[in-house]
Amino acid sequence: MQRAGIREIGIIVGDTRKEIMSAVGDGSQFGVNVTYIPQDQPLGLAHCVLIANDFLSNDDFVMYLGDNMLEQGLEGFVKEFEAARSAGGKNAPTAQILLCHVDDPRQFGVAEVTEEGHVKRLVEKPKDPPSDLALVGVYLFDKTINEAVRAIKPSKRGELEITDAIQWLIQQGRTVRHEVLQGWWLDTGKKDPLLECNRLVLEVLEPRNDGSVDGGSQIEGRVVIMKGAKIVNSRIRGPVVIGSDTVIDNSYIGPYTSIGNNCNIVHSELEHSVLLDGCTVNDVHKMTDSLLGRNVQVVKSQHRPRALRLMLGDDSKVELDA
Repeated sequence: MQRAGIREIGIIVGDTRKEIMSAVGDGSQFGVNVTYIPQDQPLGLAHCVLIANDFLSNDDFVMYLGDNMLEQGLEGFVKEFEAARSAGGKNAPTAQILLCHVDDPRQFGVAEVTEEGHVKRLVEKPKDPPSDLALVGVYLFDKTINEAVRAIKPSKRGELEITDAIQWLIQQGRTVRHEVLQGWWLDTGKKDPLLECNRLVLEVLEPRNDGSVDGGSQIEGRVVIMKGAKIVNSRIRGPVVIGSDTVIDNSYIGPYTSIGNNCNIVHSELEHSVLLDGCTVNDVHKMTDSLLGRNVQVVKSQHRPRALRLMLGDDSKVELDA
């Protein structure tokens, strides 16, 4: 968003507001100003627009879903919308949506478009899709969307749907443009897509070492070692990112692994995994395809009798090798 020239960003926050506010702050680290807009219940994307009315005022705006990851930037998408609106005329767009060709459109909101590139109809998870163009979670709107979100009714699941609001614009004779996504698109709301996203990001990694690597260690391929990190008698095979003040001791870190800040990896082997800040992995023979949240500890039990001892949060999943 910052690269697209957007400086004022409103973030809708719910139960995880403390974590989000801690990570993003006031936006100054990104060169933007951030305003937090609380949503007490998840009542739909159109409801997000509704409660952001004071923040949005009558300005044009981008709506970007937080769990989407795109290879393509927003710069061109925003410029096309601004150019089409500046051209004026009866076909000046009120909204613009981003679409992506998918193998099974029945799993998505699907758009039917005209030869002129205007959106004719939106259908949510249709049994008989009118196209293979799925809605990506990036939208551009002018102030008319504020009227639309007030005009629609909640869906069967009790939410104000943004697809219904866009459909209302179409029914009112407004022009809704579309562009087709270039590059990959992932919804990172689950473990496997998040790991895939991590893999794709690491593919374009530029290696650098701002930490320390002792003489007994091997660094292979594209590896980023952040300030204060220490690599001791270990093998790191990129692409890998190792966060600030993290210690890797007598361990192997394999490809497509991202390790956060202040982690400790000792006498362990891991690859194709994401570890957030403060994690400890100690004496683990092989860990792969894993996602660890903040301050997670995975250690070999020293108690007798030997047994599996777990403390897991909501919706956790553990796969055992025996």
